[in-house]
Amino acid sequence: MYRYIVKRLLLAVPTLVGAAALVFVLMRLIPGDVCVIRLGSGGAHVDPASVEACRQQLGLNDPLIVQFLDFLGSYVTFDFGISMWSGQPVVHEIAARLPVSLQIAVMATVIAVAIAIPLGTVSALRENTWLDHVVRMVAIAGIATPSFWLGIMSLVLVLDITYLATGKAWMPPIQYVSFWQDPIRNLSMVLLPAITVGYRYSAVTMRMTRSAMLEVMREDYIRTARSKGLLEQIIVNRHALKNALLPVVTLIGIEFAFLIGGLVVTEQVFNLNGIGRLFVQAVQNQDNVLTQALVMLVVIIFVITNLVVDLLYAWLDPRIRFS
Repeated sequence: MYRYIVKRLLLAVPTLVGAAALVFVLMRLIPGDVCVIRLGSGGAHVDPASVEACRQQLGLNDPLIVQFLDFLGSYVTFDFGISMWSGQPVVHEIAARLPVSLQIAVMATVIAVAIAIPLGTVSALRENTWLDHVVRMVAIAGIATPSFWLGIMSLVLVLDITYLATGKAWMPPIQYVSFWQDPIRNLSMVLLPAITVGYRYSAVTMRMTRSAMLEVMREDYIRTARSKGLLEQIIVNRHALKNALLPVVTLIGIEFAFLIGGLVVTEQVFNLNGIGRLFVQAVQNQDNVLTQALVMLVVIIFVITNLVVDLLYAWLDPRIRFS
């Protein structure tokens, strides 16, 4: 297994380099100049000499190959650079906002699993019944509903319910407080977006759980064993569920990795100062250093998550061997 882990980590190097090259090129294709944006903020007159001095200071006048090699070298030495917009270390910018996005991603993943696995399993076991149709409708609604609309409607619903109940509309707090400092205030801020995102991601997992469960239950050995009696049916259903969860585990891992960087719309709707909102601001401000760091953060999380999921496969199914 250790040899397999080392091999996977080595294979991750081309993935990281390719992602770095892609984001580097795309950021240079976006029209605009961070120096012009920074110096001209508020409608101030931009002095060409000041712009040139700013570009020289940020290394934007260097050849592209030199900029790219400096970019790669900074990640090898774990020095992610200084934000072109704020002048603060990128590590500090990300560290200040990562807890919000990470907590929402974890909570949304837990909510998605808690909804998807039971409903997907029941839907498969009660195939073509009214319960199956209801679960499938819930899943399709989650897939079809835009995230921004779902977030807005959840806020409107909370406002209406609290106004009818207390006579005063209640809104979630804006300023982030960690769970360890004030659990109630923290949950009142992140629970609603976590439920919103969790429901949408549960829809895909729900349908995949149902499909995987049905595929396993239709195997010949499963049907033969189920025909032997109730006790055998219970044992076989557990075996079918275990085999059906193998592809679902992969999907959950991928969803969690994408959630870290995919909360852009949700954080905008709920006014959360997380990674998604920081990414939007970095692109708007032409902050290449910060944008590249955020993209690479998502790529690294994605690579690590996939490795962990592959290792979980061996735990769920001992027949799997690493080579």
